Amino acid sequence: MTYTAGRHFLQIPGPSTVPERVMRAIDMPVIDHRGPEFAQLGKDVLAGMKRMFKTQGDVVIFPASGTGAWEAALVNTLSPGDTVLMYESGQFATLWKNLALRLALKPEFIAGDWRHGADPAAIEARLAEDKGHSIKAVCVVHNETSTGCTSRIGEVRKAIDRAKHPALFMVDTISGLGSVDYRHDEWGVDVTVAGSQKGLMLPPGLSFNALSAKALAASQSAKLPRSYWSWDEMLAPNKNGFFPYTPATNLLYGLREALKMLLDEEGLDHVFARHQRHAEAARRAVNAWGLEVLCQNPAEYSGVLTAVLMPAGHSEIAFRKVVLEHFNMSLGSGLGKITDKVFRIGHLGDFNDLTLMATLSGVEMGLELAGVPHKKGGVAAAMAHLTQTRAAKSAKAA
Repeated sequence: MTYTAGRHFLQIPGPSTVPERVMRAIDMPVIDHRGPEFAQLGKDVLAGMKRMFKTQGDVVIFPASGTGAWEAALVNTLSPGDTVLMYESGQFATLWKNLALRLALKPEFIAGDWRHGADPAAIEARLAEDKGHSIKAVCVVHNETSTGCTSRIGEVRKAIDRAKHPALFMVDTISGLGSVDYRHDEWGVDVTVAGSQKGLMLPPGLSFNALSAKALAASQSAKLPRSYWSWDEMLAPNKNGFFPYTPATNLLYGLREALKMLLDEEGLDHVFARHQRHAEAARRAVNAWGLEVLCQNPAEYSGVLTAVLMPAGHSEIAFRKVVLEHFNMSLGSGLGKITDKVFRIGHLGDFNDLTLMATLSGVEMGLELAGVPHKKGGVAAAMAHLTQTRAAKSAKAA
């Protein structure tokens, strides 16, 4: 047998499912990237991304994965040997730290337990000790995709301010942007890093830096080598809607369509509320199964994904294999320190109530087939929450 009926359920925490409208927008003839039609496309997506980041500053779009935007954030603002304060919130914070090491920076990694977001108090305490201001940047992951914990970025900004420290503030919201609230300007972020394949509902291939005036000033004296990642090279032609090298034209068509859907048709407040509602329903299912959500602080629960701890002695790798083979559904694996201990349910992007119910049904049936100890009723608990919140919304509208 080589054909499996029905669509594949891609319920990892990104890449997320690409809406049909976005796919059709991408399916366009390639155009002259030096012509007037492209100039309008460039202006549209750059303006739309400013709205998405909630910034009045510049946004740079790179044809790259989020890793490229990580590198761009560092090389445009820092010099060899600079100390960078980072927080170990999970696997992606660890990877960003490793990238900093390869760039000849000196990352200080505040240890975390992978069950909480970045601790503003710990960051404040370290900055307060740094009387000579040797720390040049603070780097935090907003939504840690490996753990399902969302760091409180506004509180981290206040911690930096209380310490009266001049360090640049850099944030990775690769998996958060377009799914959970993010405020580049209000939270005083200097460089925000994001990618296309999560809440923006696009295929992988675009990444972003949102910039503050302070970050742009730092780029004038930064000494790390940069060419492809240079902001200066991007910003000059961007003023007229163009790029310094051949852009990912068709992905930009898709981005324009996705921005229209998120910003103009559904509206960001509704997008964020939808994600939080689905996340709450997923957590209710996990609790009803008698399993444990990895994130331990309710204030840091992610709207993007729910990471679930496996019972002792049971393999998430084996469980996910059962789910894939029986139901053609992919769940997120455990990463780094929590490999084979955690599976992750993605509920982000172009996602609705019935998508969630199908996903949770596949998980509950998979738990049974894989012999994972659990209680019945997770799907029913999630369904009750979705139904009750729908009813409450209808009553309020009436």
